[in-house]
Amino acid sequence: MLDEAAKRTGLKRKVLIRKLTGWRPAVVGKRKRRRKRKASYGAEVITALAVVWEIFDYPCGQRLEGALRQQVEHLRELGELRCSAAVAEKLQRVSAKTIDRLLAKEKQARLLKRNRNPGVHPLLYQKIAVKRAGDYDPGEVGNLQLDYVAHCGRWAGGEYVHTLSGVDVASQWWEGQAIAGRSQQATREGLEGMRQRFPFRIREIHPDNDSGMINDLIWRYCRQAGIRMTRSRPYQKNDNAWVEQKNWTHVRKLVGYQRYDTPREMSLLNELYELFGRYRNFCLPVMKLVEKVRVGGQIHRRYDQARTPYQRLLESGQINRKTKARREAIYQSLNPAQLHRPIEELRTRLFEVAEAKGGAGPRRAGRRGLGIWLGSRRRAVA
Repeated sequence: MLDEAAKRTGLKRKVLIRKLTGWRPAVVGKRKRRRKRKASYGAEVITALAVVWEIFDYPCGQRLEGALRQQVEHLRELGELRCSAAVAEKLQRVSAKTIDRLLAKEKQARLLKRNRNPGVHPLLYQKIAVKRAGDYDPGEVGNLQLDYVAHCGRWAGGEYVHTLSGVDVASQWWEGQAIAGRSQQATREGLEGMRQRFPFRIREIHPDNDSGMINDLIWRYCRQAGIRMTRSRPYQKNDNAWVEQKNWTHVRKLVGYQRYDTPREMSLLNELYELFGRYRNFCLPVMKLVEKVRVGGQIHRRYDQARTPYQRLLESGQINRKTKARREAIYQSLNPAQLHRPIEELRTRLFEVAEAKGGAGPRRAGRRGLGIWLGSRRRAVA
């Protein structure tokens, strides 16, 4: 058997005997402990690395590696980094993975390892159903799409006003509400204000995946009010196509891209939205897409007859007699030309207020305006 095994494997007979019998060499004494390799980067290197890391605003290891290659000697010449030539040489050759390993304790000490979206528990996302644009019942009134419109101007820092924009998919009835910031409480208060102005019962709200709207506070509010809640797919803006279109025609074309960050501006925005919503909903017809057909390389769209949201709401037959009589009285009392003039006046006043604070700069205006007011509101709520 050994001869046959040696012929087939090419091993020596003694090797085959040891493998077949399970022979192991006897251990004489204790095994020697493997000596640890001496650390290449000591405390002086970690200290200097943390200084450079802070200068470049805490980047990841891959980005910091490139900065170290170019900036270590320059920082030493400027006196911003004080270290020996040996430490500087180690900083210039350290790898990205080693940088992350050396700075792991520093990240914990400085509380820099944070969740990107800590405000929403993943289980809440699982409770809320996903709804696409094609899943809506085109004849059911009361299904709202919601979205934020930020009024930060060219600088997104500090506190500033947001517009909470909502549109009914079936009737195209739109309402807007200016809120201070984008907090959960401000969103709930803005949603409640819009809910009072809609002439029908809200059956469902459909925001995107923003944590300002997908949170426990809004979820509990909807359940108490008997409102369903759905959401769009992540990174699929076309699921909110109706409200995205209104964000342009009803908000951006109306108030522009200025920075609004004071209580006065927020008050003017709410006055403007109240008049503009009445003007749009009662006086301006809108068209809805009925069919979209691709013929060769072109897409042909067919729309229904242009009607105002007020007319579409009456034709739906889904509002009670009291609400219908009240809306008809409002419609009969409206003068479109007379309604359009105060809208333009409010727009002019809003732009003048925004331009008057331009000399202070966006940072100072934001701090002394909406930021102070929000702080007083938070203290009052607490």
